[in-house]
Amino acid sequence: MKSAIVIGAGFGGLALAIRLQSAGIQTTVVEARDKPGGRAYVWERDGHVFDAGPTVITDPDCLQRLWQLTGHRLEDDVELVPVKPFYRLAWPDGVVFDYTNDDAELKQAMDALNPDDWAGYQRFLAYSAGVFREGYLKLGTKAFESVGDMLKAAPALAKYQAWRSVYSTVSSFVKEEHLRQALSFHTLLVGGNPMTCSSIYALIHKLERDGGVWFAKGGTNRLIAGMVRHFERIGGKVRLGDPVTAITTRGDSVTGVRTRSGWTGEADAVASNGDVVHSYGLIEGSSRGAAQVRSLKRKRFSPGLFVLHFGLEGTFPDIAHHTIMFGPRYQGLLGDIYNRGTLATDPSLYLHHPTVTDPSMAPPGCSTFYALAPVPNLGKAPVDWSSEGEKYQNVVLDILADRLIPDIRERIRTIFHYTPDDFGRDLSAHLGSAFSLEPVLWQSAWFRTHNRDDKLRNLYFVGAGTHPGAGIPGVVGSAEATAGLMLAA
Repeated sequence: MKSAIVIGAGFGGLALAIRLQSAGIQTTVVEARDKPGGRAYVWERDGHVFDAGPTVITDPDCLQRLWQLTGHRLEDDVELVPVKPFYRLAWPDGVVFDYTNDDAELKQAMDALNPDDWAGYQRFLAYSAGVFREGYLKLGTKAFESVGDMLKAAPALAKYQAWRSVYSTVSSFVKEEHLRQALSFHTLLVGGNPMTCSSIYALIHKLERDGGVWFAKGGTNRLIAGMVRHFERIGGKVRLGDPVTAITTRGDSVTGVRTRSGWTGEADAVASNGDVVHSYGLIEGSSRGAAQVRSLKRKRFSPGLFVLHFGLEGTFPDIAHHTIMFGPRYQGLLGDIYNRGTLATDPSLYLHHPTVTDPSMAPPGCSTFYALAPVPNLGKAPVDWSSEGEKYQNVVLDILADRLIPDIRERIRTIFHYTPDDFGRDLSAHLGSAFSLEPVLWQSAWFRTHNRDDKLRNLYFVGAGTHPGAGIPGVVGSAEATAGLMLAA
């Protein structure tokens, strides 16, 4: 292979492109939007810098390795700073729990809720370490191309009872309900329902404990900018603002892509970091695309997100960088989002407050925030967000005013929201899903979109819709798995 085209400049696409270019494959990234990043897009409004997300960076070593491929250092392009506490968890009943990897602080916080659960937590740590070893270290960068690959992983999956949910597994170790929620909510960060997501995803806890939680100075967008800078430094090319309209084929091979501007790129291989349903829909000259679109549409897709971005007058040193504001319901709310398709009036929120770590992301004396609420995808609840968006903005503001910033409305300098409709329009996300396929056991590993297509053997996939799944470590891991296949072809 001498050349490759990667569709989409998200984390997965850029990580794959860096790996290919580092190996001597002339690689071009074609991005539909005017800026790179995909879901990690950025807006600048009224002096505020708003990351679209993701904003939680874990396992920085997986990023560092992208630079080390060519003898460079991530620190030359990006400044990562640790976040502490990792998250502040807050409930309507007044309980506040700072979640960290400092054992002394963590024990004190747990003892305040239920001293008997510390011993159970230690057993949960051992369990988390086991699934981390089996699910992340051994399988997180391995492509599953056959049933045989899945069968090889089966003993480890059985040992750790992968058919159980994360919440069920956590509950077998700790008894206090706040702690059960504190140790199971992480699957929501990759689009999974704690009540149904495989217990293998408990590995996220070990991932955070060992590697910490980090923030890129200037925002996640600066990490994306650093990846682009590094990719171009080693000879890669990025084409922005030109959506791919067709993946061209000849026989059982892809030949390249065609874009909206009329540009045609030919390559020995094409990889897509785009939405998997949309990507298969781009295939021209082969029945493979339509067949896969039909198959994928029968699968379960993760929820959508309602994200409220706002800039405020004033600074808030007592509000943590990451706050999880649980609502009055946990299991009931998750049922509304994942099963019943009900737009809840009592959502849980993730509040991102980057200016407590980096004041440069707002004008002097001001603060930048976003509040994120998981909501049903458009297949579960075909909400007309053009009319409901403003109403839901007020639902979120009411919660923030009631529980955290009483005079929030008086302080607003700039505000806008982003809905499943926007995910669908800007990212071609099927059903407005924020994380692609829902991470349940029967849609994981070999059951997920394969890193290489089974029929068009020089068509590849990277990102949240393929193995191992969403989240920065997940999509960067998918890039390593996909690159391994491409370089061995």
